[in-house]
Amino acid sequence: MNETALLIAAMLAAGTPLAIAGLGLLINEKAGVLNLGAEGMLLMGAVSGFAVAFHAGSTTLALLGGAAAAALLAVVFGWLVIWINANQYATGLAVSLFGGGFSAFVGVRYVGQKLGEPVNHAIPFLADIPFIGPALFRHHPMVYLTLLAVVALAWFFDRTRAGLVIRAVGESPESAHALGYKVRWLRLGAVACGGALCGVAGAYLSTVYTPLWVEGMVAGRGWIALALTVFATWRPLRILAGAYLFGGVTMLQLHLQGLGVQIPSQFLSMLPYVATILVLVLISRNPLWLRANMPASLGKPFFPGG
Repeated sequence: MNETALLIAAMLAAGTPLAIAGLGLLINEKAGVLNLGAEGMLLMGAVSGFAVAFHAGSTTLALLGGAAAAALLAVVFGWLVIWINANQYATGLAVSLFGGGFSAFVGVRYVGQKLGEPVNHAIPFLADIPFIGPALFRHHPMVYLTLLAVVALAWFFDRTRAGLVIRAVGESPESAHALGYKVRWLRLGAVACGGALCGVAGAYLSTVYTPLWVEGMVAGRGWIALALTVFATWRPLRILAGAYLFGGVTMLQLHLQGLGVQIPSQFLSMLPYVATILVLVLISRNPLWLRANMPASLGKPFFPGG
């Protein structure tokens, strides 16, 4: 029973950065911008967050620093694809490569460095409840903030004027422009917000989840977050469910190794990515259903003067 509680706790912790990054990419895609640079933005957030935590000793400042660094990179990406009309796919891949290389360069001095002792975030009284306490009430506040963010974002897109406008920009930017909305600025704002959330996810990885810096420590989570938006059919609540699913698969490999299951470690390490591919294959079997949920102008450039 205790092992099950610990597995649930590990699943929530592992799924949180995926959920945060997935929400950021959802905002991008709802506005019609496809950002393939998530991996690089996560790495920028991770190295920036670790540097801030190492020098300032504050996890909160580290999360904000990671958000700022990734948002800055996202603004550059947004300027290229929204104003210069660069190809979104090629530019996103370039941003991903740049983030990986730049984070490795900046992070050289932080390899092997350690942060201070972790803070106990257990919620009084609730953390002592058998089974439920260890599983649900001993997490970093970002785990609970992520849950709130999912609900808030679902409400924002379905119930607020601003959310409906962003959705309109992603569905038909020409119509939104004809109604007087500044499509390019709205898209840039969405890209910056999405990048900031990717930065928070990266900083969470390097300062909370595994408080250290290692080159390439994001390990493909940016690509999994991209797949999550498709898996979730662009709905926030489903992104959360998918993030916990992939987080559970990630933790399952360690759990099985701890139980002494004789499976090659390389195969276990493949599990999250195999699960991602299987999910995408299953979803792709129904392209009509996929197109019905996908923003109609996703990945398509917009020319105001056209």
